[in-house]
Amino acid sequence: MAKFYARRRLSILTALTGLIASVGLFNGPSASAALPTPVSAATARTYLASLTVATEDRTGYSRDLFNHWITISGSCNTRETVLKRDGTNVVTDSACASTSGSWYSPYDGATWTAASDLDIDHLVPLAEAWDSGADSWTSTQRQNFANDLTRPQLIAVTDNVNQAKGDQDPATWMPSRTAYRCTYVRAWVQVKYYYDLSVDSAEKSALTGYLANC
Repeated sequence: MAKFYARRRLSILTALTGLIASVGLFNGPSASAALPTPVSAATARTYLASLTVATEDRTGYSRDLFNHWITISGSCNTRETVLKRDGTNVVTDSACASTSGSWYSPYDGATWTAASDLDIDHLVPLAEAWDSGADSWTSTQRQNFANDLTRPQLIAVTDNVNQAKGDQDPATWMPSRTAYRCTYVRAWVQVKYYYDLSVDSAEKSALTGYLANC
């Protein structure tokens, strides 16, 4: 009988230890967030099949037509919000500027410790959006697109990599880190589908090929 109660006490102690550990998991520091998870490859293929194929037209485009880096909360604008979301151990000052932290750029696999080394990439570039339908949007719609934190549209990446990408679509530019390409094209198609943007024929062909390997 004594052995029974000893085992019972041990069992209760083990259960309590597990419960405390579980509470710690919920109350402890959360893992660094990142780009919202894109739709599955199967869903992306379905979305892609439904997108309108059209020739791009950049007539009248200006970056200023997309009001970007608006205030999101308190003193934090969209750029600062993404930097905090995508970084690890990010510390900000009273103006919400990142003063320290670590950022991993999934496009090229580089890690940075200075926010100045990062750009916030519009995964579907603003000019690309204009070319494929945003020219007919209202100013509010373009602002929403340029600051979209809900869809997989904004991500912190190495600044010169983002600058090299420019306004190119997947027919002419893809992340050098091949392990990220499936995520990238799934996100691209999701954003285009959500905003009812068209694709050109070369873009659709490239997306089809990459998604076939996801």
